[in-house]
Amino acid sequence: MIFYPPDDPFLINNAVFGIPIVIRWYGVLIMSGAMLGTWLAARRARHRGHNPDHVWNILTLGLLMGIAGARIYYVIFEWSRFGGDLGMMIDITRGGLAIHGAIIGAMLTGIIYTRVKKLSFWEWADLFMPGFLLAQSIGRWGNFFNQEAYGVPTTLGFGVRIDGQHRLPDYPLSEYPPDTLFHPTFLYESLWNLTGVGLLLLLDRWYGTHEPARKRWLRHGDLLFIYAIFYSLGRFWIEGLRTDSLYLGPLRTAQVVSLVLIGAGIVALFVNHRRKHSHADAKHEPTSSPSHE
Repeated sequence: MIFYPPDDPFLINNAVFGIPIVIRWYGVLIMSGAMLGTWLAARRARHRGHNPDHVWNILTLGLLMGIAGARIYYVIFEWSRFGGDLGMMIDITRGGLAIHGAIIGAMLTGIIYTRVKKLSFWEWADLFMPGFLLAQSIGRWGNFFNQEAYGVPTTLGFGVRIDGQHRLPDYPLSEYPPDTLFHPTFLYESLWNLTGVGLLLLLDRWYGTHEPARKRWLRHGDLLFIYAIFYSLGRFWIEGLRTDSLYLGPLRTAQVVSLVLIGAGIVALFVNHRRKHSHADAKHEPTSSPSHE
């Protein structure tokens, strides 16, 4: 199977009454993923007896902090490229968003919002995690339309074609003809994340904190820690195929961060299950009607 991105990364690129209207497929997919992921989180919150308005409030702040975090993270590790040019640093229309920075921004959003509203961060993080992975899965397709985040050439007969103007200098048309196939790492990560959505939902359904005591194994925070482990396992091996990695010295930054998150997630799960049960963990069922925290 061969994937070939459209020549035009724009959904709309016209002027209306002299006003330029520019909408990229990348932005559409990011927003579509965010909306679907938030819808899933809101549904889960309502099912647990919580006010789903909190979910949409977190989305509003989370989008801003997530994009800011993604850009700041990228700029830090590509500092020499920007040369102190503030205009280039804030211009995201040319690409340059790092998912680990977006995750940091999203986590900070959750911490701030739950503290202000006096909610349990760990419980609400668990509510969000399947939807967060769903958003990542859909958003990755933006890389397809931008012809970016692809992997090294492959001879498997399955891959993505990349136009010459979107290739890195290591893969010129003179050495790699137009029909060269590259690993579709955006697709690998999208499918991996989608698998993770199913895993988290099944674990929560079978062993969640809302289940009767005889079936309950998960504690508040566990889905967040499992997310960190699962996502990072996939990101580690997929990053090894990519051609546009950020580097920390000789090491791929995303792989280093992934190893840290895997270790942290395992330790956090262990510690979480060593502590005594809290009142929140002892709940057998959600409240019968939505609360309005």
